[in-house]
Amino acid sequence: MKIYFHRDFDGMAAAAILADALATTRGHHDVSWEGVNFDRTLEWDNFANGEEFAVVDFHYHPRAKYWFDHHPTTFLEDSHQEQYSDDENRCFDPTAKSCPPIILRHAAEHWGYTPPTHFTELAKWSDIIDSAGYESAEAALFGTEPAMIVSRALTCSPNLQFHDTMVQLMRDQHLSDIAKHPVVEKCYKRSSKNRDNALENFESNVLLDNGTALLADLRSKKIRRDRFAPFYLHPDVQFAVTLLPTRAGDHITVSSNPWNRPQTDFNLGELMKKYGGGGHQSVGGCNPSDSVTAMKWAREIYNVIKDLS
Repeated sequence: MKIYFHRDFDGMAAAAILADALATTRGHHDVSWEGVNFDRTLEWDNFANGEEFAVVDFHYHPRAKYWFDHHPTTFLEDSHQEQYSDDENRCFDPTAKSCPPIILRHAAEHWGYTPPTHFTELAKWSDIIDSAGYESAEAALFGTEPAMIVSRALTCSPNLQFHDTMVQLMRDQHLSDIAKHPVVEKCYKRSSKNRDNALENFESNVLLDNGTALLADLRSKKIRRDRFAPFYLHPDVQFAVTLLPTRAGDHITVSSNPWNRPQTDFNLGELMKKYGGGGHQSVGGCNPSDSVTAMKWAREIYNVIKDLS
């Protein structure tokens, strides 16, 4: 059994919890896992052919034996949504702030699962991190709680295998112990320097700003980037579109300001679904095929949201 998870704090925590639950209650003692991102949806019909697999915190797949998600944009095909219903091995809850609490609740109710005590804190912080439930932009950028150290370290992971390692650590250890892991400490120190660099260089890379929304191109190798920099430096802005580099290629993120939410009920995740990505009402992302397409799409997305309020 292989668990495919979205490559972020929420997804890793979900994979860790599901792996433990499957081993404890479902007899899957040979569980492995692997991170995925939106680029994998380009051939979603052929994904994991011949495998027995699970998917957590990511798009619905009809062949997945186990599946858990909370993204409203999870169904790539209307027919999948029409045919889907929760059952013993699958659960969809778009009202959930993150995926781990869904799995914990479902596994307890349907499988008789009793989780280790450290999963309670893991799920709590997953909710906070994935929903940007911080008290302020300062707390999001400069918080030093163990979960924040781990979350920030993930932004400087040395390779994709690091995410797989983090799943094992989250399964076995408390966040306070994970934060002291030598590789995590090293990544956290580097990420803190990157945060400072991101704040210093953000303004010079803003391409468009009409007071309601801004567009920033942060793909230069000479600068760093931070998810909350737009709203820390531009607290009155309600939306931010950012172009980012990843190992899988260019990435576009669009988000609303967690501390200055717009009054509109416009769904950013649904907007990004049109570009092959997804997300929630307040945040979404997609992976364009090349740099030219990335800039074209980013400007299109900016033009859609710049007059929202």
